[in-house]
Amino acid sequence: MTLSTATETIDVLVVGAGPSGTALAIDLARRGLKIRIIDKQPAAFTGSRAKGLQPRSLEMLEDFGVLERVVAAGGDYPLLGIHLGPFTLPWRMIKRSKPTEDRPYPNTWMVPQFRTDSILHARLAELGPRIDFGTELASLQQDDGTVTATVRAGGAEQSITARYLVGADGGASRVRSAMGIGFTGETDDSDRWIIVDAETTGLSRSRWHIWPGKGGKMTAACPLPDTELFQWMIRIDVNDPAKLDPDDLQARVRSRTGNANIRLGKNHWSTVFRPNIRLAQAYRKGRVFLTGDAAHVHTPAGGQGLNTGIQDSYNLGWKLGQALAGAGEALLDTYQAERQPIADEMLARSTKRYKAIGKPSSDAIRRTADERQLELSYRDGPLAPASSHQTTTLYVGDRAPDAKLVGADGTEVRLFELFRGPHFTAIAYGPKAAEALGQSAWPSRGASLKRVSVSAAKHLDVSLSDKQRSFRRIYGLQGDTLMLIRPDGYIGQIATEDWGNRFAQAVRTFTGALSGENNRGASLASAGALLVAL
Repeated sequence: MTLSTATETIDVLVVGAGPSGTALAIDLARRGLKIRIIDKQPAAFTGSRAKGLQPRSLEMLEDFGVLERVVAAGGDYPLLGIHLGPFTLPWRMIKRSKPTEDRPYPNTWMVPQFRTDSILHARLAELGPRIDFGTELASLQQDDGTVTATVRAGGAEQSITARYLVGADGGASRVRSAMGIGFTGETDDSDRWIIVDAETTGLSRSRWHIWPGKGGKMTAACPLPDTELFQWMIRIDVNDPAKLDPDDLQARVRSRTGNANIRLGKNHWSTVFRPNIRLAQAYRKGRVFLTGDAAHVHTPAGGQGLNTGIQDSYNLGWKLGQALAGAGEALLDTYQAERQPIADEMLARSTKRYKAIGKPSSDAIRRTADERQLELSYRDGPLAPASSHQTTTLYVGDRAPDAKLVGADGTEVRLFELFRGPHFTAIAYGPKAAEALGQSAWPSRGASLKRVSVSAAKHLDVSLSDKQRSFRRIYGLQGDTLMLIRPDGYIGQIATEDWGNRFAQAVRTFTGALSGENNRGASLASAGALLVAL
């Protein structure tokens, strides 16, 4: 076995090319950073596993430029069909909502994970980086300035040096283990499920079929959009040998459903699953971070695992970019502070749903607005102190809603269109706020700033009008207001007075730049202290 050493120090090494790792790589690549992404598997994942994309994730995917592809690759959640002997009880698991101006994608979208992965991988390739499959992390070590990883591929070893390393390598994370980070929670070895993606005939594709069984031994078959596949989930006893050969699976399905017309064809992917409920004790150790399943593993109930994971990466990506540009290490500490409590909350919700399976309760199959992740907020966190200004509807740390405004040429402009990209967005509502924004500095390194004026004569990067006053209503504005929207679509600052000074404080918080620097030619302070008095 030979050892080669990369001569170049890259910005970030991402370990794991599932949804969380690839989402992070996309965000870093669009910032022009030098990255590598590796995965120990020889090829991309081929199973359906996590198949529900929540509304907040759809908004993120629009920002990444892949929403149309995701929509084309999936479909609406079907009605449940609960089979009780000769009767079938219809049940709507997810109440559908109509799109609104501030919530354009209000419903969960079903997409098999292999398609989500494929779409994200294709988008990453469009930005330049390629995934190094068949490349396994062997060891890592770090010092004050870099992380050095030894990786194995094709029988050879290579040393990769990066300024930061992110472990997105799943529940059995090698990165987390190497860092000695605890993974607290439980794994129930007595509770097992056979999960199979199989071509299936003799079963209606208009329902997500469920056959309740004694002792919670449920069987379910969910049609996967635009395929001949059903995802079968069969709960089994602890001592069941869990054979996955076609004949055994066919016999199981016939026994569990009582329907001799159902025929299983080609098996595209199968596994035996045990519920894991675990949370990493730390999301960061020096220059090493965890994201996705490496930081938290969920039960499948409620469709939270993949979504929470890619939102982790959405939070971390811009912070890594800013830190590499000189914003200071303190900004990176906010990653765990903001994301770990959310994972903890999602784990509790998912676990409650899961434990209700097989019991006389609708908790196992009912879905609520909480799971759509549109209400998640970083309020009262390190970047959103309680002392922040607020509007009648929004606080610092809240998701920035969409809204429709009108451009100078009379065309409709959505806020989400303005947010799209790796930049910050500053919105000045009213002439005083717009004047203050026009005079405010923003550093030239790191993420750029898009300046937007609304209902003000001051011309900035984009000038809009709120003829229907819908923006004012949605954002709860009562007068001149200056807001800063983070690259991940959350509100970083609200100023309802003293707009210039408060915006300068926000600049120091998110960029580390010295007050008064010229916004066209500024350089960032190498280690600016994180200010939270927004």
